[in-house]
Amino acid sequence: MPVVLAEVMSTIDRLWPIEGAEPWDAPGLVTGDPDAPVQRVRFAVDAVAGTVDEAIEGRADLIIAHHPLLLRGVTTIAEDRYKGALLARLIRANCALVAAHTNADVVEHGTSAVLADRLGLVDSRPIVPGADPALGLGRVGRLAQPTTLGRLARRLAEILPATATGVRASGGFDDPVQTVAVCGGAGDSLLGDPSVRAADVYITADLRHHPASEAREQALLGGGPALIDVSHWASEWLWLDAAAAELRTAHPELDVQVSELRTDPWDFQVVQ
Repeated sequence: MPVVLAEVMSTIDRLWPIEGAEPWDAPGLVTGDPDAPVQRVRFAVDAVAGTVDEAIEGRADLIIAHHPLLLRGVTTIAEDRYKGALLARLIRANCALVAAHTNADVVEHGTSAVLADRLGLVDSRPIVPGADPALGLGRVGRLAQPTTLGRLARRLAEILPATATGVRASGGFDDPVQTVAVCGGAGDSLLGDPSVRAADVYITADLRHHPASEAREQALLGGGPALIDVSHWASEWLWLDAAAAELRTAHPELDVQVSELRTDPWDFQVVQ
């Protein structure tokens, strides 16, 4: 008997429970017939024209995207709007779309945990623990061997897929680093967290001018972490392989692939 979408959805909810999502989030099934058969699944960070085209051309029955296509309210899905056009293409191709967003951030092998593991952090724990102290938002741990901010930034550049914006750092190139806090995706809301403040460096994405400037000035005055800012897409793309492996284990009969398309929105940078 072929696997149907409802069965895959049950597995998705077990791996990345919807109860773990933030109140403002919109994970879950976006489009698709729960009774439809599923043979091919493709993971992507973003459901955009490129990844939708790739999935349909590869005859995928399901896209599991990290970012919800309909995170914010819409009043139309007319096909002269990109969200409407994407949904129409998916429906016509019988390709379902599911989002696993903040509910996939907080689990044991979530976005930040995968990044922490790739960096080799030991004794890592959530920055913001959940009801289960082992689960929660972000991760903080220590490197087995101390390094410097510059070397750590270069290590990140090796680990993460290349993007136009690359890796940016605030702090001295030779500053010593051992305790590391990480948050995949946009993480400037955690800049004031005690675990982040106590770290030698905080790695996240989408650091805005004012929060980063204030954190830098506070660190100069009373101590605080150096900052490393990376691409939002790149910081979460590493999770896709881990997520795909979990789904393959649960459903070995499925063909599960990971999109390698770069959906970071920036194409080039002029360095002054």
